[in-house]
Amino acid sequence: MAAAAAAAALAAAEPPPAMPQAAGAGGPAARRDFYWLRSFVAGGIAGCCAKTTVAPLDRVKVLLQAHNHHYKHLGVFSALRAVPQKEGYLGLYKGNGAMMIRIFPYGAIQFMAFEHYKTLITTKLGISGHVHRLMAGSMAGMTAVICTYPLDMVRVRLAFQVKGEHTYKGIIHAFTTIYAKEGGFLGFYRGLMPTILGMAPYAGVSFFTFGTLKSVGLSHAPTLLGRPSSDNPNVLVLKTHINLICGGVAGAIAQTISYPFDVTRRRMQLGTVLPEFEKCLCHYLTILFQYHEGDFEVCLWTPWNSKRIISWFIS
Repeated sequence: MAAAAAAAALAAAEPPPAMPQAAGAGGPAARRDFYWLRSFVAGGIAGCCAKTTVAPLDRVKVLLQAHNHHYKHLGVFSALRAVPQKEGYLGLYKGNGAMMIRIFPYGAIQFMAFEHYKTLITTKLGISGHVHRLMAGSMAGMTAVICTYPLDMVRVRLAFQVKGEHTYKGIIHAFTTIYAKEGGFLGFYRGLMPTILGMAPYAGVSFFTFGTLKSVGLSHAPTLLGRPSSDNPNVLVLKTHINLICGGVAGAIAQTISYPFDVTRRRMQLGTVLPEFEKCLCHYLTILFQYHEGDFEVCLWTPWNSKRIISWFIS
């Protein structure tokens, strides 16, 4: 869940360091603005490079999560070999253009929302420290996800297409088709709820795991894993490569725990283009609430032959 990862990373980030004012230079506010602008541009470029690097794996993940009938019988590495054979090497990068377009507005909204929420939480709720950065980062991530979700929807639809079976000709055509045939703007927000729900466990597990690894590492092997902070030599921080390893482990554990939400989101995003038997889980079973002799009867039905599977009563 890239969105949750970005929110967690932003929430964990320390505020920009104070910079001494040089003669003739702008004030602290101007330097702070320059810091965020530089971070935004650098982060956007780094994000584009990172997403392009892992785009083949992301395309395969979408194909396997939604059980594309051409590749559902394959594993990850088999699919990585099969996609170029069937669609050429550019087939591994389907949908990556929409992702590149999404990165910069996502980052801009997240940065602005993070500062706003951080100030709001501090002034209105009186919460500070790591907790208020976690809350502000999570809320900023949710805001950025909601604002840029239509681009993620289009990206997934394009990535799921297979050569010779194209429903959408490109990003603009996908936008216009979804808007015209799937209920207007609401059609772009299929699967938003599991996305939002998945961000909470991801951020919580990621922060907890990283904090635990950091505390254990610095307490048991401070000279091997730690180094003096550049701001305060009396404070130990993790070395860069150890910090990267701990972050990777924390992200992998958090991603594994929240992965069911990601699968649910993909199935819901692709619900209208999947075959009838492969649609989102909510279409496998229809839950009917029936009032029967003073009790609510909950019945589960199959959509293809209206056969009742199970029913029970709630008093």
